Amino acid sequence: MTKPKSAGDRPPSRGLRILPSATTVLAICAGLTSIKFALDAKPWISLALIGAAAILDGIDGGIARALNAQSRMGAEIDSLADAVNFGVAPALVIYVTLLPDSQLGWIFVLLYAVCVVLRLARFNALLDDDTRPAYTREFFTGMPAPCGAVGAIGPLVAMLQFGHGWWTSHWFICAWLAANAALLVSRVPTIALKAISVPENAAPILLILVAAAAAGLLLFPYVLVLLIIVGYLCIMPFTIYSQRWVAARPETWDVKPKQRRAIRRAQPNRRSVARLGLRKPGR
Repeated sequence: MTKPKSAGDRPPSRGLRILPSATTVLAICAGLTSIKFALDAKPWISLALIGAAAILDGIDGGIARALNAQSRMGAEIDSLADAVNFGVAPALVIYVTLLPDSQLGWIFVLLYAVCVVLRLARFNALLDDDTRPAYTREFFTGMPAPCGAVGAIGPLVAMLQFGHGWWTSHWFICAWLAANAALLVSRVPTIALKAISVPENAAPILLILVAAAAAGLLLFPYVLVLLIIVGYLCIMPFTIYSQRWVAARPETWDVKPKQRRAIRRAQPNRRSVARLGLRKPGR
């Protein structure tokens, strides 16, 4: 007698099956509509719509996994949505609001948008590479597209908060876009959220930080975005060090991130790792 399927094994209904893709399409609509409001000289609405697109992009994958509705078509739509929402939309919003009629600015806007597409193409290619060590999936190669979009709109956010200044000069904006484009296609490692574990005793602190971030988003949204950009830049050196530390120690490649961090804090050298009974793969 066959065992009845559990609720988690049953395929979703036809209506629920399209919910993840519908969420992605809504994200595309938000990203494209941000361009419309930039043309209407309402950049604050453009930024809000890009933020909404980022939120929708972040939840569509979780919805697909929860409903067991993952599909190849959904993955392709999600990748195209990222190109629109984090490449085309921020680039055009920046050009319309800060670089109007600037031929030099258009070159750097194109550079940024193309680098977002190249970064997404490399990400999709690496997903199908099963030869990489397990630890590499804890890091992104290069800056993720959503982070690139947040970085790209930095000068516009600074203008809305502080008015015009050196951060709105054409030369600075072009250099800023070039730096973001370079980070997108670089080999600089970036920590993935799935590799971050929060201890149970730190949950109350995390909830307080979430509440503070929500309050900051409502009261000082532009300042919060600028702080996120600065914080991301400050974390990058530590991420590079962490990735290089793991890459130089093959015996820790298959260890969970939480245990690896404990090893690094307590035993910072190879002999100490050996005392824990860890061995290099293949021995």
